Amino acid sequence: MTDKSKIFVYPKDVSAFGFDWGKLALTVAPEMNGATRFSGGVVDLPSGKGHTRHNHPGAEEIIFVISGHGEQMVEDEKGIPMVEKVGPGCTIYVPESRFHSTLNTGDGPMQLFVVYSPAGPELVLRELPDFRLIPAGQ
Repeated sequence: MTDKSKIFVYPKDVSAFGFDWGKLALTVAPEMNGATRFSGGVVDLPSGKGHTRHNHPGAEEIIFVISGHGEQMVEDEKGIPMVEKVGPGCTIYVPESRFHSTLNTGDGPMQLFVVYSPAGPELVLRELPDFRLIPAGQ
């Protein structure tokens, strides 16, 4: 029988990856609920914070803005940064291995839902110097 707690997942019910720039609560991942082709979760960015330019070698990413406003950068195929103001309802597609960054430019928090395909790029975040594991419910 399938465990419903692994099918219907709230970010508050899972541990989160904490960083100086915000946090990521993985709600879909092989280790979380057996997802095999992708992983994803909710990112919370405080006002003025964001993740710096980085890429996910061999993986694509989808970023969906749930709330808040910011600037999203995605480099084109020549490495030239494309920057757009983004807000609720915007979907950003980050092609495989492309560098990108997100900055919360609003007065309040910014919340995103991110999806990685294939699963795995998010696990590298554990190696960052400012990584900390935030227990569920905190």
